[in-house]
Amino acid sequence: MKTLKDLSKKGSNKFHIEDDLPFFEPEKLKEDYIRDEVEIPDLSELEIIRHFVNLSKQNYGIDTGFYPLGSCTMKYNPKINEEIAKKEDFLYLHPLLQIDYVQGILRIMWEMQEFLKEITGMDAFTLQPAAGAHGEYTGLRIMWEYFKQKGERRTKVILPDSSHGTNPASSSMVGLEVIEIESKDGMVDPAKLEEVVDENTFALMLTNPNTLGFFEKDILKISEILKRKGALLYYDGANLNGFIGITRPGDMGFDCVHLNLHKTFSTPHGGGGPGSGPVGVKEILKDFLPYPIVDKNDEDYFYFSKPPKSIGKVRSFFGNFLVILKAYLYIKELGSEGLKEVSRISVLNANYIKEKLKKYYPSQFDRLVKHECVLSGKIYKDYGVKTLDIAKRLMDYGFHPPTIYFPHIVDEALMIEPTETESKETLDEFIDAMIKISEEIKKDPDIVKNAPHSTSIKRPDEVKAAKDLKVKW
Repeated sequence: MKTLKDLSKKGSNKFHIEDDLPFFEPEKLKEDYIRDEVEIPDLSELEIIRHFVNLSKQNYGIDTGFYPLGSCTMKYNPKINEEIAKKEDFLYLHPLLQIDYVQGILRIMWEMQEFLKEITGMDAFTLQPAAGAHGEYTGLRIMWEYFKQKGERRTKVILPDSSHGTNPASSSMVGLEVIEIESKDGMVDPAKLEEVVDENTFALMLTNPNTLGFFEKDILKISEILKRKGALLYYDGANLNGFIGITRPGDMGFDCVHLNLHKTFSTPHGGGGPGSGPVGVKEILKDFLPYPIVDKNDEDYFYFSKPPKSIGKVRSFFGNFLVILKAYLYIKELGSEGLKEVSRISVLNANYIKEKLKKYYPSQFDRLVKHECVLSGKIYKDYGVKTLDIAKRLMDYGFHPPTIYFPHIVDEALMIEPTETESKETLDEFIDAMIKISEEIKKDPDIVKNAPHSTSIKRPDEVKAAKDLKVKW
């Protein structure tokens, strides 16, 4: 598709700005800012409209098709929640209004804190963090301050080899040393964990269910190993969709959690935001939460409070309120039984796909999963076909590819998370497409190796794209 610059033709745009505008004083501009000619595309209004409308048709989203990205929980976002969040009372709310005028807003925020406490088994929450990784950083800073107040300088964070990439990144940002331990049968091996946990251990960061979709069956034993050495247990809430309403991180021994409202609680995400990554903590960490926290007195009057040992603010004002609002509505609409059903169906869908496709894309792990399954394209290496080729061919069938090459412990990984919002008919269409690709590889692998064939952009040179950046015209 041509760019605006490619479409530009001198004289197409008849719009003209007079040179003698009374408010324009070029002599007051710095010389560095003055250019003889600015390369603005010369196009008519109709050409511009057609360009952007056609460009919008190239987008792929959950409203246009199945989006099975593993560990991303690309579920449908109910439009009623979007409509409510767009109401002027919410949309144009000023963050500096006096709290007397926003008691209803503060009630929503306070109730959201209470909902998340009940869902996770934590004792207190902050709604400030703007994303999951931001929540991770906030949680680690809270834990850092906790140990500092105790006079302990612990430096070691332990991660399983299946962890999300944000875990080591967040740990490094806080100044911690990352220790990776090898998984056993796709899960944390308590014996290996015990070997590396000592008095210098800060925490274990764990996703449960993990990135293979497995529930960490030894979680209570893992928690006990850490507690014996005074270390903390951190919960990466990226995969909470696997057991929301069924069990709680707080009951497993976790001390700190971050959640992704823009995943589990059905608010739009991708493309850079907006997001929301609330952080919940147990009683021992409560005093270190960022401020302000929404509290209420005996007369049901809501106000902001500052925890006595707060780490301070982690972003401006009070968090991404409109994202929080949509998640609040989602929880209110579903209720406790509805949230349990979310997990039950997401688990059912993931296992349905796994069972239907494991014959064609076998993984080294074959057992019951929770919200997602990890298959493998390893057997197709003999045909010269990689998982990347399979993912690109899937686009010709009208599906967004799943997450590929993650987790790293699975060779040629295909990580598929169908979520609870997809119908059996959609899952069957996806399964059929994957089986057809398997058959194509065996009959004529070049069809797959040269895919996609039906998209506007074919196979860009990814190495060149990374090394030869074009960030401006």
